[in-house]
Amino acid sequence: MLAQMLILHFFFSFQIIKFDHYCTLLMEKLRKMVNQIAYTPQQNRLSKLSALQLSLIPILSLASTLYSFALPLRCRLYQLGLLHKNRLPVPVISVGNLTWGGNGKTPMVEFLAVWLSAAGISPLILTRGYSGADEAKMLQRHLYGTPVKIGIGANRANTAASFLKRYGHISPWKHGDTDLEGLLSNRKQGSCSCSDQIGIAILDDGMQHISLWRDVEIVMVNAMIPWGNHQLIPRGPLREPLTALTRADIVVIHHADLVSEKDVEAIASEIQKVKISLPMFLSRLAPLYFLKAGNTSCKLALPDISNTLVLCVSAIGSADSFVERIKKLGPVYADRLDFSDHHLFQAEDIDMIKMRLQNLQSEFAMKPVVVVTEKDYDRAPEVLKYLNPYEVLVLCSSLQILPHNGNTEESFKKCLWQHLKVSNKV
Repeated sequence: MLAQMLILHFFFSFQIIKFDHYCTLLMEKLRKMVNQIAYTPQQNRLSKLSALQLSLIPILSLASTLYSFALPLRCRLYQLGLLHKNRLPVPVISVGNLTWGGNGKTPMVEFLAVWLSAAGISPLILTRGYSGADEAKMLQRHLYGTPVKIGIGANRANTAASFLKRYGHISPWKHGDTDLEGLLSNRKQGSCSCSDQIGIAILDDGMQHISLWRDVEIVMVNAMIPWGNHQLIPRGPLREPLTALTRADIVVIHHADLVSEKDVEAIASEIQKVKISLPMFLSRLAPLYFLKAGNTSCKLALPDISNTLVLCVSAIGSADSFVERIKKLGPVYADRLDFSDHHLFQAEDIDMIKMRLQNLQSEFAMKPVVVVTEKDYDRAPEVLKYLNPYEVLVLCSSLQILPHNGNTEESFKKCLWQHLKVSNKV
């Protein structure tokens, strides 16, 4: 009897595991289909989308309509004071976007944190830690040994309160070196002493997190796919309509180096129709070097992958930008395998990747190299070891503000600092 019960237990456990596995596969396929719908222009949907995807559009449209009614209602509840908006005792910089994924929010958060800490201000990054906390892990690795503090949690106000209680806070205007000249001077940066007390909070992915007051709203826009099909989620990629740009203080058009000047001007023109006086800057994600997966102390120069066969594997919001940057480094050929944003690699994914690698090796008569992003590596570094004997490299990059129409990195910092001072009436 006991043996029969054990057999039944293992049988049903196995069936549950199989069911979970099929659900995971189904959800991944569904996410890919919805993502393609969201970024397919209206005029191209009949030629680009499958019959199944076209059949999903009425359902997605209904959900988007309901979402469009809920958005202004939520904002109105905050305006009437029926929902409480928290305010921190330090200035808050929000870095957000109107669409889902791939807009450069986390690289911008790191850019701001490095700048402020080098200028003598200890910043607190507030991040949700979504799906494996890949972005938070990457920030922790990059900012280790600096005075930057990273708070992870869906309730950013509670997370901030615990850090402020532990470390205390200080007005950034009371630091000796935080006058504008000190903040912009490269000579002073790196020589400033930084108080352990928190001076500024940086809200990662904060635009829709309206329960927390912010002093400056930075909105990131992906130059490669700015608005998708212009529809609200889930029918499209927009979290809010373009009119929400009226809340922005600064817009940064990211991946601007991967599109034409004409495309940049078209995006800027569309933004100015909403808010004509909005300061706009351009940025790019500049490749720095490669790390070897499993041995991150080993750095490789970017030219090391020239004349090699590369398979780009990613589960990020903007896979196209990642692949384009790898192609610019001069590999013999760059193939790609894309997964949905924040996807956690499973055993069947590893099998799929290895099969693609074997096919590439057979076709080109040379051993390919796998290249992943830092987010993909930090999400589950232990999984990538199963790609052995193939080498896995991790592309490391950082955000750079591009000079454009008289705007520079220095003018971006100056604009941001002036907004902070006006908001805090300094």
